[in-house]
Amino acid sequence: MDINQRRAPLAAWVGLDWADRQHLICLQANGSPETESRKLNQRPDALHEWIAQLRARFTGRKVGIAIEQSRGAVIHALMMYDFLELYPINPKALARYREAFTVSGAKDDPADAEFLMDLLRLHQARLRAWIPDTVETRRLQILTEYRRKLVNDRVRHTNRITSLLKMYFPQALDWAGELGTTLSCDFRQNWPTLTAIQQVTPTQLRDFYRQHHCRRLALIDQRIAQIADALALTDDPAIVQTLSMAVQAEAAQLRPLIQAIARFDEVIAEQLTRHPGHTLFDSFPGAGPVYVPRLLTAFGEDRSRWGGSAAFLCHSGIAPVTRKSGKSCLVHRRLACSNFVRQTFQEFAAQSIQSSSWARACYDRMRSRGFRHPAAVRSLAYKWIRIMYRCWMDSTPYDEEIYLASLRAKHSPLVQEPSE
Repeated sequence: MDINQRRAPLAAWVGLDWADRQHLICLQANGSPETESRKLNQRPDALHEWIAQLRARFTGRKVGIAIEQSRGAVIHALMMYDFLELYPINPKALARYREAFTVSGAKDDPADAEFLMDLLRLHQARLRAWIPDTVETRRLQILTEYRRKLVNDRVRHTNRITSLLKMYFPQALDWAGELGTTLSCDFRQNWPTLTAIQQVTPTQLRDFYRQHHCRRLALIDQRIAQIADALALTDDPAIVQTLSMAVQAEAAQLRPLIQAIARFDEVIAEQLTRHPGHTLFDSFPGAGPVYVPRLLTAFGEDRSRWGGSAAFLCHSGIAPVTRKSGKSCLVHRRLACSNFVRQTFQEFAAQSIQSSSWARACYDRMRSRGFRHPAAVRSLAYKWIRIMYRCWMDSTPYDEEIYLASLRAKHSPLVQEPSE
């Protein structure tokens, strides 16, 4: 029986259509045919006052609220109250429900609040109340997601720097070391042109590399020799002067991003060691400090949330979508999902190829059958999620040898039999 069917009946159903300035609310009390509508200003005191009125009116009994999101300022405020049951509604589901009654495509916020309330009132048995994870898990989730945004910003700036340098000073891509490092930023800010770097003495260059923890003396000497003999790609002042300023501007924005990412890594590592679930996800080969917290927060802690690995595969975006009509059958990549969660599993699967023999065999097998890299990685991620889901449900760390033995027992082509 569904968990929602075992719960006590709700005292009222509420549809809440939130916005930046005003929230629109539609409420129907259990046993009453009348619906009530009202507006709330986007102010914390107004929202908490309305919730206090709900508690007093229904004497603390459960009130269900359908809302078109699973995170945000409103959700964060509502989850503080134990008598509220929250039902996040997928925006696409609400749009399809609205189209059933407004085929013209017309949209109105008050009507959306009523549709949300109707969805909850009429289809509560098919909806799952949202149970928030613990503070530790939610903290890790926010940290990992924002860290990924900082990494994307870093990549954007490094790509711009690469493009600019290729137009007037391509040698700097070799002499400044790996992009996205403090050494690289300092090199470009101090010497954005070939003329500037060639005016520096070899002793100063050696000191610069050593201060940035570059200890390979042969490499330092090689770079110094190349700098002395290098020729400029162009001497056009219109190009060199303007693009060098642009490179310095990009490097100045890149430095605080590098420092912020390092700080996030420290905090995430500290929080992860305190989380009781880190041991389970640390057992997966190739997870490491980056993917362990991301995998942990993707699964969460509510083991009744999904109802099976198939549901979680759809949530992750890894499971494909099949469309059948008559004799036609089309299979394509799932689009209605969290990009961050899908990215997490795809990137982990790609990383696991270096650490797991059967994962490498699975990937190579897919490539040999003509699949491109993204499709092969998604196929591998599909297998990993099924394994992770079982480990997560059983609270049992992954053991590579046990899984390889299972594959051998099934005579799987993903594992090679030992030669006699």
